[in-house]
Amino acid sequence: MAKKAPNNDQLIAHIIKGIEEVKGNDIDILDLRQIENTVCDYFIICNGSSNTQVNAIVNSIQKTVSKALKDKPWHVEGGENAEWVLLDYVNVVVHVFQKHIREFYDIESLWGDAKITSIETNY
Repeated sequence: MAKKAPNNDQLIAHIIKGIEEVKGNDIDILDLRQIENTVCDYFIICNGSSNTQVNAIVNSIQKTVSKALKDKPWHVEGGENAEWVLLDYVNVVVHVFQKHIREFYDIESLWGDAKITSIETNY
């Protein structure tokens, strides 16, 4: 029997939970569904203050999603230097940056047509 993929809302909720558990900053969700020829439905973007925190965020996301949904990323890129780590969950792609790298690449501006939802944190 084929494994049922989690729905996007569940996946996003658990990714956000994983980010918040290790105090990831500036969490944005970009809804790309209304844009033609996109590679996924959503980008989730956040940043950490160091390569150690970026790795902690990535590990927390993977652990939280795996535990709750029994799902793992299809592909992970950038873990070696932890300046920009990409977690590809097929329909949802997570970008975890160090702050200065996020400011340099400014993905939110590149996808200016996307609906952006910022997640408020209490830390």
